[in-house]
Amino acid sequence: MLWKPAASSSDTVPPIGPAQPTPIEGATALKVRIHQRLIELLNLSLLDKTPRESLRLEIRGAVSALLADEKRILNLSQTDQLIEDVLDELLGLGPLEPLLKDESVSDILINTHSVVYVERFGRLERTDVQFQDTRHLVRIINKIVAAVGRRVDESQPMVDARLADGSRVNAIIPPLAVDGPLVSIRKFAKSPIHMARLMELGSISNEMSHLLKAIVQSHRNVLISGGTGSGKTTLLNALSAFIADDERIVTIEDSAELQLQQPHVGRLETRPANIEGKGEIAQRDLVRNALRMRPDRIIVGEVRAGEAFDMLQAMNTGHDGSMTTVHANSPRDALSRVEQMIGMAGLEISPRSIRQQIASAINVVIQAERMDDGRRRVVSISEVVGMEEDVISLQEIFRFRRQGRGSSGGIAGEFETTGVRPRFIDVLTARGIELPHIDFSAGRRSV
Repeated sequence: MLWKPAASSSDTVPPIGPAQPTPIEGATALKVRIHQRLIELLNLSLLDKTPRESLRLEIRGAVSALLADEKRILNLSQTDQLIEDVLDELLGLGPLEPLLKDESVSDILINTHSVVYVERFGRLERTDVQFQDTRHLVRIINKIVAAVGRRVDESQPMVDARLADGSRVNAIIPPLAVDGPLVSIRKFAKSPIHMARLMELGSISNEMSHLLKAIVQSHRNVLISGGTGSGKTTLLNALSAFIADDERIVTIEDSAELQLQQPHVGRLETRPANIEGKGEIAQRDLVRNALRMRPDRIIVGEVRAGEAFDMLQAMNTGHDGSMTTVHANSPRDALSRVEQMIGMAGLEISPRSIRQQIASAINVVIQAERMDDGRRRVVSISEVVGMEEDVISLQEIFRFRRQGRGSSGGIAGEFETTGVRPRFIDVLTARGIELPHIDFSAGRRSV
């Protein structure tokens, strides 16, 4: 029985007593108040086992009785919307559900319970979505993090988590968040964005796509660089689609976001420390463990610290074709960041030896950028060609050249060749990988 036996002696919707007075008025307050009273009456253990349509019919009768007690008169459309909102509170994430279902929304940014922004097509805009109060928002945060075995409270006020569809969630609550809880949700497409879609969006040229496909198929080690929100993970997902189905892939992430489509994928995720400060499993531990799992390729969602050294070791010891991402503003900066991270591993290695490891392990650096018109583009593909004295030698193959603003206000520009023929072309030939003819002449527009 969906309703608690104590609430009624029959199988019908139980009677509902008079509403408790509350100083908070409005649609959000009404929805939350009805939700709270339904929680008292429902057998929560059966919620997940009850089909949504059946639950909607049961809830409709209860909501009608509650509205009568509240002396609130709603038309059919308003009643249906209220029922959907209540179902979202019971089964989903409350006020966030409409935004999560809206495919035009790429980011949800919550600045306290009363201010919610979204990003659509690269532009931020404020929404009318609100939570009843801070407690309501914290309850939704706890619902998100509990689903992945994590927690957020005063002793651990910051948390990274993910939604069921892989969307990335970061939350921070008081006392660190001064004015109230702050939540950032980076939504992922329900189906991964493939390279063809990136070409449609103007994020990459057709020739660049063919070259990247050959890079992945020839087992070149790839480092994807870019700033926050530049599309590094999206690009990593798109590149992974070129990996053959008969290869064993192990992915390592802080919060599992990658959406690989191959049948032979082992997904690993870090674990934070428990309330006693014990039990933490860091990315570096997982990278070392992955080496014992007989992977053909290792994909690390993002290197941030000492795991960069273990990742380079994997690339240098037979796991060719491995990939990872790093926060950096240019290919040269990306290699410098990796060097700094290896220094964080606490190993006694000279800077020259570190650079030699990097030059030997990483073959290609791809730079992604989120431009000020909101569009994300691959702005550079560079090859690591070795060392010149104490400096890692890079040569850029493709780049995006900005040409000012277009008539619509967006960034105008084009992808072009730099005049450098990649040295790994010989590797492609040796592996029998066919690359469509590309004219690498300097300054030629890439199509």
